[in-house]
Amino acid sequence: MMKKTYIVIVIVLIAVGGYYWYKSSTTSQTQTQYVTEDATKGTITSSVSGSGNVIVDQLATVDPTISGTVANLSVNVGDKVEKGQLLFEIVNDQLSVNVSKSIASQEQSGNAVDSAKVTKKSAEADYYAAIKKNKTTPGSFTKRQLDVLKKKIDVAENGIEAAQKSLDSSNADLANQQSIADERSVTAPISGIVNEINVKNGDDLGKSSSNSTTSSPIVIGDLSTLKAQVAVSEVDIANVSVGQKAMLTFDSLNGLSVSGKVEKIDSLGTLSQGVVTYNVTIGLDTLDERIKPQMSVSASIITAVKQDAIIIQSGALKTQNGVNTVEILRGQTPQEVNVEVGISNNTETEITSGVSEGDKIVTKTINGNSNSSNTNKNTNSASRPGGGGGGLHLPGFGGGPRD
Repeated sequence: MMKKTYIVIVIVLIAVGGYYWYKSSTTSQTQTQYVTEDATKGTITSSVSGSGNVIVDQLATVDPTISGTVANLSVNVGDKVEKGQLLFEIVNDQLSVNVSKSIASQEQSGNAVDSAKVTKKSAEADYYAAIKKNKTTPGSFTKRQLDVLKKKIDVAENGIEAAQKSLDSSNADLANQQSIADERSVTAPISGIVNEINVKNGDDLGKSSSNSTTSSPIVIGDLSTLKAQVAVSEVDIANVSVGQKAMLTFDSLNGLSVSGKVEKIDSLGTLSQGVVTYNVTIGLDTLDERIKPQMSVSASIITAVKQDAIIIQSGALKTQNGVNTVEILRGQTPQEVNVEVGISNNTETEITSGVSEGDKIVTKTINGNSNSSNTNKNTNSASRPGGGGGGLHLPGFGGGPRD
C-alpha cells in the first residue's frame, strides 16, 4: 500500500512539474525581445555621391585651315610632344606660287614709290630753278608758269602717297601669304600627350576636313590637367558647392583612392530617362600615372561634418507626419521619444535633441509569439558600423545587454 501511494505521488509531481515547465516554456516563447544600440558621441560626415569619367581639362585641337596633302606624319597616339614640335607637313605647291606673286607685287610697289620720289625731286628742282632765275633775270617765268611748276610738286607728292599705300598693301599681302605658307608645317600648340590622330600620310585636307571625318586631325591633351567629371542627381545637387572636399575611386584601379576638391558645377542639367543630373568637375589633389582619360570614376563629395555629435543608427529613426521618433529602452520597457535630427549619411544620423549619449536605442523588436521581428525603418538612410553597446534585451530577464 505504501509502495502504491509513493508511485501515485511521483506521478502527480511529474505531472505538476511538466505543467509548470510547459507554462514557463510557453511564456518564454511569447516574450518580446529588443535589440538595442547605444547612442554614441563622435564625428559624423554627410556626403553625396556621383559617377562619371576622368577628363582632360586642357585639350588642343590641331586643325589647319589650309588645304593640301598630309606628309611626314611624325607622331603616334600616346606620344609626348612639346609646344612648337613638328607634327606633320602639308604639301601645297600653290602656296609657294602665291608667295612668289606677292613678292613680285611688293617689288613693283616699291619701284613705284621710288619712281614717285624721283618725280617729286625733279619737279622741285624745276620749280626752285625757275624761282632762282626770276631773281637774277626778272620776268623769265610768269606767275602762271611758276604755279604750273608748283602744281607738279603737289602731283608728285600725291603720287608718292599713293605708291606708298600700294606698297603697304603689298607688304601685308606678302606677310599673309607667307603666314599661310608656314602652316604647311603643322606644329603642336601646347605641350602634352597625343590623344587622337585622325589623319595619315596621303590624306587630302580641306578647309572643312575633306578627309571624310568631322574630327580634328590631331588632338593633344595636357595630362597634368586631369579632372573628374561626375553626374550628381537633382535631389543632391543643392548640397554641393565649389570648394568641398571629395574622395575619388576608380573602377579599373582597385585600392586607389584620391582626394580632390569641387571646382565647377554646371548650371544646366541633363535629362536622361526622366532623371535630371548636373555635371560636377572635381580637381585631383594628386596625380597618379595610372589614371588615364575616360576612366570610370566614382566620387563621394563631403557636404557636411559635425564633431561631438550624438549619433544613432539611422535604421532606428522613425518618421511620421514630419515628426521624428526613436524608442529608448529604459529598464525593461521601450519608451518612444520625439527627437530632432541633424545631418545624416548612409549609416548614421545626428540627433540634436531628445537623446543622450549612452541611451539604449531600440533598433529591432522581436515578437516571440508570432516568431517575427520588426526592424525600425527610417526615411533618412543610415547606420553606423562599429556602434557600441549593442545587445538583445528580454523583459524580466535582467534588462541588460547580452554578450
